[in-house]
Amino acid sequence: MKYASIYLLMIGFSLFASCKEAEKKAEESKTVCVSDSMQSRITLDTAKLSNISNQLQLSGEVGFDENKVVKVFPFSSGQVMEVKVSIGDKVNAGQVLAIIKSADIAGNYSDLKTTGSDVAIAKRQLENSKLLFEKGISSEKDYEEAKENYQKALSANQKIQDALRINGGGNTSANGVYTIKAPMGGFIVDKKANAGNFIRQDNTESLFTISDLKDVWVWANVFETDISKIHEGYTAIIKTLAYPDKIFKGKIDKVSEVLSPDNKVMRIRINLPNDGLMLKPEMFTNVLIENTEQLKAVSIPSDAMVFENGKNYVVLYKSKCDLKLQEVQVLKTEEKRSYLSSGLNAGDIIISKNQILFYNAILEKQ
Repeated sequence: MKYASIYLLMIGFSLFASCKEAEKKAEESKTVCVSDSMQSRITLDTAKLSNISNQLQLSGEVGFDENKVVKVFPFSSGQVMEVKVSIGDKVNAGQVLAIIKSADIAGNYSDLKTTGSDVAIAKRQLENSKLLFEKGISSEKDYEEAKENYQKALSANQKIQDALRINGGGNTSANGVYTIKAPMGGFIVDKKANAGNFIRQDNTESLFTISDLKDVWVWANVFETDISKIHEGYTAIIKTLAYPDKIFKGKIDKVSEVLSPDNKVMRIRINLPNDGLMLKPEMFTNVLIENTEQLKAVSIPSDAMVFENGKNYVVLYKSKCDLKLQEVQVLKTEEKRSYLSSGLNAGDIIISKNQILFYNAILEKQ
């Protein structure tokens, strides 16, 4: 009887051990592990607590920096004889832009010659009057009158010299021809002068506009519903049709205080360094404004999520053989990053590349 009890006890222990072994094998059969060969094919990302980005998409247009622009106006009326530059040409300071024939300039030189003769005559009369006055032959009144006439002749001559200086100075000649020269180096971004054109005295338009284009402005339109999302200092990402793979970055440096009466939009200005002079005035641009709010949320790469049956899941990684499917609630998505309202904590590690393989494997084991 004693040996029978011992025998039954041994059988019980054996059955218990067999059950434990079976449970262990069953549990192992449900475990999904990252093999050594798969380790190099996955990417691990850490959930981060980030400021929520509120991006705004706008359309814009490149313009030149008006603080670095010179408008060249005509000195006088006349006819354009020759234009030596075209829009887009690079010019140096002092380079001739156009040649103009002006009757006004010719008249100024004629008047200068006449007033110069008047000065010479008045000077001789003054000298004679002084000599006669000193010898007592003429009166003091005659002497004072001669001095006054001389001063009038000098003033008239000086007035013509000032007019010539204003109308081009050394760039003019006695036959009425004067040259318009570039006051600074840069590029011709606007031109309204053509050979044969007549320039009237009441002309208010510049003949040439010169800009160095080292910096440009991008003007963008903001609709009324988005005005609260725009402030000076926000980062702007600029893309153009000409360079679709190139990204330009600048800052909003001016926000208009009034809406356009035509289309009810507010204009903003973005100051942009123009490295390599790639950006040209009048280019169309897509403008992405990065508005970083004060609110924070856990964020992950959008590509890390698996969407199925109306829900989003991630593969939570704790170790090679400790993987778990975790449902997450998406608060908002901007570009390639998603902000979560629940599901993960900052510091959690997830698989963000080839996670679909492990997602399917874990489902099969469940």
